Amino acid sequence: MDTHLADWIKDTQEGQEAESILRNCVHCGFCTATCPTYQILGDELDSPRGRIYLIKQVLEGKEVTRKTQIHLDRCLTCRNCESTCPSGVQYGHLIDIGRKIVDERVERPLAERMKRESLMGLMGSKTLFNTAMGLGRAFKPLVPAGLKGKIIDKRPAGELPNREHARKVLMLNGCVQPGMLPSIDTATARVLDALGVQSIVAPKSGCCGAVKFHLDDQSGGLAQMKANIDAWWPLIGSKQVEALVMNASGCGVTVREYGHHLKHDAHYAERAKRVSELCMDVSEFISGFSEEALANLRQRVDAYANRGVGASGGPAKKLAFHPPCTLQHGQKVKGVTESLLLQLGFELTPVCDAHLCCGSAGTYSVLQPELSEELKKRKLENLCEGNPDKIVSSNIGCITHLASGTDKPVLHWIEVLDSALAG
Repeated sequence: MDTHLADWIKDTQEGQEAESILRNCVHCGFCTATCPTYQILGDELDSPRGRIYLIKQVLEGKEVTRKTQIHLDRCLTCRNCESTCPSGVQYGHLIDIGRKIVDERVERPLAERMKRESLMGLMGSKTLFNTAMGLGRAFKPLVPAGLKGKIIDKRPAGELPNREHARKVLMLNGCVQPGMLPSIDTATARVLDALGVQSIVAPKSGCCGAVKFHLDDQSGGLAQMKANIDAWWPLIGSKQVEALVMNASGCGVTVREYGHHLKHDAHYAERAKRVSELCMDVSEFISGFSEEALANLRQRVDAYANRGVGASGGPAKKLAFHPPCTLQHGQKVKGVTESLLLQLGFELTPVCDAHLCCGSAGTYSVLQPELSEELKKRKLENLCEGNPDKIVSSNIGCITHLASGTDKPVLHWIEVLDSALAG
């Protein structure tokens, strides 16, 4: 793609990165075939290729309008287009740059600004979020319909393991997951404990930075990234932990890109790079264990499953797996969780269009409810086609989003594995 960036941007770090990404694009349009918003709306400007042109025009000094902002807002940042693109265009990084510049030049309507600022304040603070979630559960009948689906029933978390092991890993002390479904973190810790691994949470770690970074406050997001690096570094720098294990793929993709986001920061660049190198999804970490260790887990899964009967009339281990976009397209971790579940004795039902987004996409389901609901409907139809006993996923946002549209149990796959081991 031929580019002629404006003088105000061409010699900046953002301009140089954007130009490099733009020049990889060959206009082929393969991205349109897997773009969820283009499939629904049929508008070229609501496809990756169309948005790339809009960003290119902005960077070349053309007028920046509210219409441009709306088309960029409609992007889920699912990055399916990156998996499809034969030229390796880093669309996710480009739209981060484009959105930042457009939001600096186009003022949003007051109601929209208030909604986005409320989301950043609420989701970026564990204390505020936990309080709001508690009130929401207590007064759920009074909650507006658009938000009621976000209030998922709290599952018993159980006890955290207290054994010490020679092998240790870090886990994220996130902002949303502990308040919505603390059972995911405790289940992860118990499964790791069964494998002889101790999980550690650094007290001063918190939100990964994704919410603020993607809602007009990139500086705030970067500050949260740095705070996490500071909290983790005493353990990482002294090599007390072997990995940073993530059980929320939305956080995982962000932490995996700390090295990219902070590459120009003289103080944090090297540490951020190391943090990103240590970051891995929990499915990747468990898949790295020996065949003997995984075979032992399978024996326990089989023993548990054979005592229960699922909705299909067979053992209660027939699952439909939804791979989050942040896992398969953002982190490029494809097929790992599925292979692990099969290896552990679970049955996976076929799911059509598994590569497409469910519509959760962080705060997208709140900011773009109509598009989000349509994507959720399509996703649930495909997930339920094989009549699974349970639907499982790897990200808190996808789990709560899908759970609001079906009577099927929707869980993190680590919760299902933990239940089997406990049984």
